[in-house]
Amino acid sequence: MGDFNLALVIVAIVVCVLVFLVNVYLLINFQHPDDANQAYFPKFVVILGLSVAAISILMLPADVANRQACQHAIYNGACNLTLPMKSLWLAIYIIDAILVFFVIPFAMFYYEGDQDKSAGQKVKSALMWVVTSVIVCALLLGVLYGLVGKVDFTVRHLSSGTTSFRNILELSSGQQCIPIGTHQCSAYSASASSETTLTMRSTFPEYIVALATIVGSILFTIFGGVGIACLPLGLIFSFIRRPKAVITRSQYIKEATELGKKARELKTTADALHQEERSGLKGRKWRKNVKEVEKELLLLEEDVKALEEMYPQGEQAETAWAMTVIGYMIKLVLGIIGLIVSVLWIIHIVIYLFMKPPLSPFLNEVFIKLDDVWGLLGTSAFALFCFYLLVAVIAGATMLGMRLVFITIHPMKWGGTLMNSFLFNVGLILLCSISVIHFCATAFAYYAQATAAQEIFGHTLQSLRGLKYLYKYNVFQMLFIILAILTFVYYAALGWKRRRHTGRLQLST
Repeated sequence: MGDFNLALVIVAIVVCVLVFLVNVYLLINFQHPDDANQAYFPKFVVILGLSVAAISILMLPADVANRQACQHAIYNGACNLTLPMKSLWLAIYIIDAILVFFVIPFAMFYYEGDQDKSAGQKVKSALMWVVTSVIVCALLLGVLYGLVGKVDFTVRHLSSGTTSFRNILELSSGQQCIPIGTHQCSAYSASASSETTLTMRSTFPEYIVALATIVGSILFTIFGGVGIACLPLGLIFSFIRRPKAVITRSQYIKEATELGKKARELKTTADALHQEERSGLKGRKWRKNVKEVEKELLLLEEDVKALEEMYPQGEQAETAWAMTVIGYMIKLVLGIIGLIVSVLWIIHIVIYLFMKPPLSPFLNEVFIKLDDVWGLLGTSAFALFCFYLLVAVIAGATMLGMRLVFITIHPMKWGGTLMNSFLFNVGLILLCSISVIHFCATAFAYYAQATAAQEIFGHTLQSLRGLKYLYKYNVFQMLFIILAILTFVYYAALGWKRRRHTGRLQLST
């Protein structure tokens, strides 16, 4: 048993190092050229945030393995060699909350500060915003914790059929401890009137995790429900809309001229909006126009990329076209795999969470059987399904950001992602990672039974006063499925069409 725990610790350390290196690689390759060799603090926050999010997802499989190391112990406390998972869970999620609500907003305010200001002025301005947020959050958390920071457990008074005695020496063959004709445990026969509510005050760290989970669950339900459908279908329809052949030079010149005209129009509009901003005319129409300019700019970048794919230039033109074809084939394969994973997720939620009792453990049994084949196979599949939900959140946020005015667009692009977009998406990932863990701990309760995660997310959260009904009646899961089905229908009907420029801009001047 000791060797197994030592191996678990070694694996955990190696995984943490690998997660850090992978996140550094992603930052280097996704960052915009304008951010090269600068913005070091936002980059540090991005790497730290992505590492915390990835480790938090991987902690649930580690929690399962940690419990399996003590499967021969009568109860968890009898095993002294396991990792302190409950303390690790609370630590990682307090760090998560600090990053989401304080560090990332500071980094974004600092990065987006007026370039005319000095570094000290930008730090001062960012600190003012963050300190204000800290005060508001502290007051809100204090009031909520003082008023409703309690958990209500439903308990039932049980009594055994044992006979009372004063001296153990009184026991004999004629004086049994358990009277004849009674059951050793009469728990099943307790009356409904014996139920009562046991009220306890939750610890403050657990309460912070619970509230962060509620906020994250709202975002996860919206963005994840949309993303789990649009992520695989977007990849498949990208293959359907792919360029079928290389265009001629005359066609290229014609298309490039049209794109140049659109680019000049966008620059003129952006200059006018910038002038309105300096004049203090930042009203509702201005914000709507800024959103339209952002959308048009993204569509223009997509058109430029598509034109470059249809007319590769240079000495390696044939190689570039071959790589383009291979790239779209990979998108098709990933889209099909993603579609299978999405459908499996939806089926599992319906038959395991919505039906009482569950129709089948479904994916729980799959992971257990994979673990029987090879120790880490089921754990890897489990982690894959959890990570897929996080990727779906980003896809859903991007998709809704392109269509809803009140959601800011922060797309992740290879070699073209600015630090503010990086920070926004890292904050979204961190906030939703808590909910993803809770979602997975609930959906795979059979696989993750008797873990520290279930103690935090399965008992405390679902008994929290005033909020337990959201989880008791699977409100978030139902909305998740409804949004996923609606998005599937929408994409099946309209997703195959290429988005066109709208030109809906109304300047005040």
